[in-house]
Amino acid sequence: MGPFPEHLRAWQEPLRAQFPIITAHPGLAYLDSAATAQKPAAVLEAARAYVTESNANAGRGTYPWANATTAMVERVRERVKSFLGDPVPERSRVHFTSGTSEGLRAVALDWLPRFLTDGDEIVVPFGDHEANAMPWLEARDLLARQGVRIAVREMPYQAGSRDYDTEALAGLAGPRTRFVAATHVHHVYGGDMNVHRIRRAVGPDAVICLDAAQSVGHVPVDLAALDVDFAVFSGHKALALPGTGAVWSRGLRGPAFEPGGWAGTPNTVGIASLEAALDWLDAAGVERIEEWTVGLAARLTDGLDRMRPYEVLGCALSLAADSQVQRRRALVTLRHDRIDAADLGFILYSHGFMVRSDGHCQARDGEPRASVRVSLHVYNTPEEIDRLLAVLDTL
Repeated sequence: MGPFPEHLRAWQEPLRAQFPIITAHPGLAYLDSAATAQKPAAVLEAARAYVTESNANAGRGTYPWANATTAMVERVRERVKSFLGDPVPERSRVHFTSGTSEGLRAVALDWLPRFLTDGDEIVVPFGDHEANAMPWLEARDLLARQGVRIAVREMPYQAGSRDYDTEALAGLAGPRTRFVAATHVHHVYGGDMNVHRIRRAVGPDAVICLDAAQSVGHVPVDLAALDVDFAVFSGHKALALPGTGAVWSRGLRGPAFEPGGWAGTPNTVGIASLEAALDWLDAAGVERIEEWTVGLAARLTDGLDRMRPYEVLGCALSLAADSQVQRRRALVTLRHDRIDAADLGFILYSHGFMVRSDGHCQARDGEPRASVRVSLHVYNTPEEIDRLLAVLDTL
């Protein structure tokens, strides 16, 4: 098989044992972590402790439970900043949302119209997730109803790798390019989209908004190195409970980010679980999680490269075991040349593999046909990949 970090086995085994749903179903392989990740016992215990010991609303009471909840929410804001490598935490803000989709839409509808003026241009990645494409079109239409016309430019992609083509982007960007939407790790192709190159392509004044749904909790995120203005992610993909996400805003370019409307009650138990998840990830080591899952993905793509019926989506040059180009991060998306993706998903589940089989919510310039996505996390093993390859080989 392909390259694999054998030296991490002794590190991974006790971590896998901390996921109750994984240990309770030894015959099943959960391979859908890009949709939602499973939760370690420490996260579940943090949620239990909060709702049984200090559950109250935040910012609306002065009794001890309410004060503790308010303090917890503010503490987790700062925890998110430190986890993301915030270069200037005293200037930035963190707002909690239900997840990445709501967070990106809040930036699009609550912040972007205050930043743009007539004749401005924005760049949108129409080959990424719909949540990072549709909200920006909503903002354009909202502004048009107010008499403000903005131009939407399509993010250019490299034909072979499906990475962003930053050279083409540099030629596309001009003095009226005010805003760029980007994705850190692609949810279908699994590639790191080299966001650190975008700043050089678009100049110092454009705002960059980062969809970090598939990177936070999977790979190290260093906002100082990426030089972006917004980073949005979902807690449930980063080992926390569902219904919790965050918008980090830098506040360097344009007005401060303030979500519109009345905030209402935050998902306090979800926020408590997010704090525990970030603590767990730091203790485990996100760098080692990345090395482990990239190794698993490489093991899978190396095996698929020898099976004629399968097409692996994304950069074909990264498939061979001796590839010198960037490996996929924690997911591999594939098709069989004769078996429909939905049928392949059912077949795989009959053998104990839980994968995603559909269009993966890709925007208008995405893949024309459905596919099967295998997405990995720290609780997955090379033995699961080998079993999966054996089943795929029989088809």
